[in-house]
Amino acid sequence: MANHWQLGLQDPSSSIMEELVEFHDHVVIVALAICSLVLYLLAHMLTEKLSSNAVDAQEVELIWTILPAIVLVLLALPSLQILYMMDEIDEPDLTLKAIGHQWYWSYEYTDFKDLSFDSYMVPTPDLPNGHFRLLEVDHRVVIPMESPIRVIITAGDVLHSWAVPTLGVKTDAIPGRLNQTSFITTRPGIFYGQCSEICGANHSYMPIVVESTPLPHFEAWSSLLSSS
Repeated sequence: MANHWQLGLQDPSSSIMEELVEFHDHVVIVALAICSLVLYLLAHMLTEKLSSNAVDAQEVELIWTILPAIVLVLLALPSLQILYMMDEIDEPDLTLKAIGHQWYWSYEYTDFKDLSFDSYMVPTPDLPNGHFRLLEVDHRVVIPMESPIRVIITAGDVLHSWAVPTLGVKTDAIPGRLNQTSFITTRPGIFYGQCSEICGANHSYMPIVVESTPLPHFEAWSSLLSSS
């Protein structure tokens, strides 16, 4: 959950998000080095008079041609690795189907015979003390932690987007099409997200709440919900 005046990313709660945060830090360091070099060269050009030999030197032209190519390679390789990791779905322990509607989410646990529910935002007058306004829902998505989770995402009316920043997940929900993503939560907790695609007047009232629990707690929750 993001805090007021927070400048950095949220604490990662999945292995994919941990990789994304590390890549973000890597890119920031590279960008800082480039900016420092450019500022130094600008200051040097403004304060010193360059000779014609320095301006026309082929060695300088060779360096400023090869150096950007090397930097791009250093950025592209880890980026491609993370992209392949995000697309890889290998024998999930649980499959969850998320369906976007105007303006709520429906969830189906396809591995269970009869386990599905709708998730609506809790109105502000009904919000319990200590809960987040515009982010709390009446039915949370409960998943077992440290287990591969596959989420199949679609929509029943217009475009939506199922996004939970701390899990590193953001996938469009498109009517008539099934998109899928996967993640593994690394710790127990409650993670908040929202619809990230403008979908109408109440677009900002489609929160997503994912609760990661140990496997025994998840089994007890699913048994209780299935029997009710």
